[in-house]
Amino acid sequence: MKINLPQIYFSKILRAIVEFDLINDGDHILIGLSGGKDSVLLTYALAIMRERLKKQFTLRAFTVDPQFNDSFDTTRLQEFCQSLDIPYETRPVDIAEAIQEQKGKDPCFTCAFFRRGAVNRYALEQGCNKIAYAHHHDDAVETFLMSLLYSGQLHTFTPKTYLDRTGLTVIRPLVYLREQETIAAIPYHGFTPVPSPCPFDGHTMRQTVKEKIARLNKENPLIYDHLAAAMRQSALGELWPAAKTRPEMAESYYSYMYGKQ
Repeated sequence: MKINLPQIYFSKILRAIVEFDLINDGDHILIGLSGGKDSVLLTYALAIMRERLKKQFTLRAFTVDPQFNDSFDTTRLQEFCQSLDIPYETRPVDIAEAIQEQKGKDPCFTCAFFRRGAVNRYALEQGCNKIAYAHHHDDAVETFLMSLLYSGQLHTFTPKTYLDRTGLTVIRPLVYLREQETIAAIPYHGFTPVPSPCPFDGHTMRQTVKEKIARLNKENPLIYDHLAAAMRQSALGELWPAAKTRPEMAESYYSYMYGKQ
């Protein structure tokens, strides 16, 4: 099977690999393959990188079956990975029941927590030292704005994250690709994405933020670029100092109220 991507895709993915030092000799990389457009492109792109980069590393792919329904079929994913000479396996994780037990708490947080745990365990079982996820640039910008709006923090995921509790390293080679580019890449790898089994798909906090960014960007086409620039550490400007606790302010308080003590 001849595999290839247009140069613009290869260049953006290679930039991320080089800039953030994502792949090294001797790496055993586990790909988190959901079957969606992003993870399928990631799998295909890493198979190309395995051929073209002067680095020796191995790939394998893993799918979590969240058991949202009985029709989640991974046969096509297995065939896709086989065509790319990538070992593949899937395992069931009852995320649907876990979400029910949370009784109304954020289902996305619960799903992500159990998915990460399952992927980490499998990676360690298989002797992998890195996990590759298919988060793209839009994901990073949306996460940044979500963090600001819903938690009051300036935060997003990083292209490379070391997990000290497991010794695993998470890498995100697609971080310079826009979501529209992952959609446009479908004809190149030829795999029709597996529909998301998630019952909350399209009705999440992330979807709300995605739509908000799109609306704002229509009013001002620089909004997205400004959000992207703000994610960089170099963008940090003048901010208020951290809030002080009552004990930290006690001495000054008594000084103002009662004079020097």
